[in-house]
Amino acid sequence: MKTRITELLGIEHPILLPGMSWISKPKLVAAVCNAGGLGILATGPLTPEQTRASIREIRELTNKPFGIGCTLMMPGAKENAEVALEEQVPVINFSLGKGDWLVQRAHEYGGKVIATVTTVKHALSAQSIGADALLVTGHEAAAHGGDVTSLVLVPTIADAVDIPVIATGGFGDGRGLLAALSLGADGIAMGSRLATCQESPLHQNIKNEAIKKDQGDTVYSPNFDGIPARYMKTPTAVKLTKRPMSFPIAAIKATQAAKLVGQPVWKIMLGLFVMFDKIKLLAYFGAATPRLMAATEEGDLDKGMQFIGQTQGLIRDIPSVAELIERVIRQAESAHQNNGEKLV
Repeated sequence: MKTRITELLGIEHPILLPGMSWISKPKLVAAVCNAGGLGILATGPLTPEQTRASIREIRELTNKPFGIGCTLMMPGAKENAEVALEEQVPVINFSLGKGDWLVQRAHEYGGKVIATVTTVKHALSAQSIGADALLVTGHEAAAHGGDVTSLVLVPTIADAVDIPVIATGGFGDGRGLLAALSLGADGIAMGSRLATCQESPLHQNIKNEAIKKDQGDTVYSPNFDGIPARYMKTPTAVKLTKRPMSFPIAAIKATQAAKLVGQPVWKIMLGLFVMFDKIKLLAYFGAATPRLMAATEEGDLDKGMQFIGQTQGLIRDIPSVAELIERVIRQAESAHQNNGEKLV
């Protein structure tokens, strides 16, 4: 299946693994690449040394193109991006920040840059700085999706830009892939669905729980990590999203969490004085880190919170990555043929 995104990235299938913290690790990234898609390494929880080691591990596991993700507002993101540029990673995906310098430097060695966006305004801005493609994140997505559903957001942005669009948020099977192509996208990213594959490091308890739950069993709220986000619905998630954490408590917890992601506490404390609005958001996100890790790494939903999209309702098994991607392509082709018959 060839589209503008497969041609741009040099991949076989228009399917991407987005960079999900504690999930999009080298083994899963490489498995997606080897199955014909594009895997994106999550660097949010990594130090520059860990990022470099992860990039080199991916290269030992696959000779296919791969990417890394950089959430630019987060501590350490610029340093991780510098490592990716030094290592000449084929694809860099950035979000929540100005990526013009990334575009310029990546293009110098022939790399491609994908900007994650949730609005037409940000899509046009990313195109204007030379981004090669857009990862358009709709309301149905896990974690930090936009306010608008993919059904409306994807065609709106596809109409507004000239560069390829990758749709994410609500896409988990071949019917979704065909729908995304019909909406004007050139491919899809499937976070929740690929996170529940055999090669994913997501804890088995969470994979099993995702199979049990349906599309309505999620909570969307800005009250946990400071940015509107979607989580698996549990008693803990309902309780923790009722109201925002007080800022003083968030700041204390953030300094504690800084150690978990290898960031010096002084960066957080200095930021409280010189970049209050930005650091306030980082404080909430930092305070959320231990609970996110408790679910993803330990499988504990009593104290943990798990990002997951509404595609949870489509997760009914735990296949290998290769099995899933082959299934998605086969189902998309079958749905295309069946739709043609319906229109006769």
